[in-house]
Amino acid sequence: MPPANNADLIITNAKIATLDPTDRIVSALAVADGRFVAVGGDTDVAALAGDETRRIDGGGKLVVPGLIDGHAHMDREGLKDMLPTLSGCTSIKDVLRRIAEIAERTPAGEWIVTMPIGEPPFYEGVPGNLAENRFPTRQELDSVAPDHPVYIRPIWGHWRNTLPLVSIANTMALARAGITRETIPPVPSIQIDKELTTGEPSGILYEFTYKPIVEKTLMSCIPRFTIDDRIEGLRRSMAVYNSYGTTSVFEGHGIAGEVFAAYQHLREEGASTVRAALMFSPAWPSTSAEDVRDMLVDWGRWLARRGLGDDVLRMAGLYTEYEVSEENRLRALCGPYTGWAGFNFDSCLPKDVMVEMMVEAARNGIRVGSFSPGILDLYEEVHKRAPLDDQRWLIEHVGIFQPDEVKRIRDLGLVLQAYSTKWIEQDGEALRAKMGDEEAERVLPLRDLLDAGVHVSLATDNVPPTMFVPIGHAVSRMTDAGKSIGPGQSLSRLEALACASREGAWLSFEEEQKGTIEIGKLADVAILSEDLLEVEADRIPGIEADLTVMGGEVVFERT
Repeated sequence: MPPANNADLIITNAKIATLDPTDRIVSALAVADGRFVAVGGDTDVAALAGDETRRIDGGGKLVVPGLIDGHAHMDREGLKDMLPTLSGCTSIKDVLRRIAEIAERTPAGEWIVTMPIGEPPFYEGVPGNLAENRFPTRQELDSVAPDHPVYIRPIWGHWRNTLPLVSIANTMALARAGITRETIPPVPSIQIDKELTTGEPSGILYEFTYKPIVEKTLMSCIPRFTIDDRIEGLRRSMAVYNSYGTTSVFEGHGIAGEVFAAYQHLREEGASTVRAALMFSPAWPSTSAEDVRDMLVDWGRWLARRGLGDDVLRMAGLYTEYEVSEENRLRALCGPYTGWAGFNFDSCLPKDVMVEMMVEAARNGIRVGSFSPGILDLYEEVHKRAPLDDQRWLIEHVGIFQPDEVKRIRDLGLVLQAYSTKWIEQDGEALRAKMGDEEAERVLPLRDLLDAGVHVSLATDNVPPTMFVPIGHAVSRMTDAGKSIGPGQSLSRLEALACASREGAWLSFEEEQKGTIEIGKLADVAILSEDLLEVEADRIPGIEADLTVMGGEVVFERT
């Protein structure tokens, strides 16, 4: 026990799930200099309090290690507040009223760009959520903002996970963009809606792809997120994630330079309230195997193992995929600007080039993450040429795995990141209809993976930004129809909690630093609004943090 009176913060009278090797439940903890110095009973811990110690009465509530989001896209959350919202609009009249209000305070000629029609975070049921069951036209937008170019943005498609994406421009916006009746969409997945009587654009633009292209091509003239937007958006994002008990994120899809600059700014300002372990999103200048390999050797070695950084901000490893498409080429034309993505679309490589790059990465100890189809086969191909042992290469957005694939994953020492909103909640019923109940046990087979000794981190993908949604999926396996899919793959509540904290630390090689409540580790904890270990399963997704601590400092307190 450390000497008395040296604690900066103590929590007593709580139910503390330590997630240590014995899964102890204790009642008190103490923090000094940003790390846990005592974990145990109330009496012993209270003895460490001094005159300057902040004392928190846990009120019998559950205290957990700070949650770690294994695939967060955290930067997107705050950006949603940077644009005017259309939330609450239930008719075209409501939308027009909202646009008119914005026009009144916007100088003539300046852009009005809003968030999509619908209710966040999923923007479901559009346009059926409007009384008219249709989208507004350019003329209707003109009627309330004749002196402004107006553009209603599309969603980031994975928020709703259904197509098409829809954006709407008024007449002045179409003119600024140079879109006429003669304009040909840049790719077949884009459709420019036309008025039946005139053949002129109606202002409605459809995209049959999940990652928007229109705003990178036809509407590339709209205002872009600035670096100040990125910084302020990230600051707001961290506050939201803290409100759900999240104190760390892992960005496995990779981070582009403009987003990394925002992280660096907050780190230097001392304003980071969420620790971030980032994988790099490279913008390859060519798809030549020789060029890619040489570039990796030349500048990529700083990405090896834990890379560069500290306990608050770190960059290590890289993301890759092999989908080289005309759509991604067009999305990348706006680089280094990435829009909602936050990652570079020119990180994609031809499959053979991607394999050569990964072999070079393995030789240099640079871990790789990907969710390309068949990535397990490609990792095994790399492993034959350059062993992946102990490098913790990552398969992201875990989907459907057969028992033999689980064994292959274990044998390669791979780490997995599970995006349950898509596979269980959004797509669960469609998968059940396609596969049948028995085979649906292969969908996100968490039970089999953990039993095999595979490390699996839960993640939100920012859909929505609370880790209690994937924790709920892991426990109940509940689809959006209220039915359980693959119930044999469910986890206990304590196991699900571990996948939302301890396993997230494993992702970034920081299991000795965080993820559990143990003496010497970083003092990241959250006091929860409800007891995750006892509450009814259908209430788990609604759990919030009453108080969140990062490094011994209170970063969120619900009032």
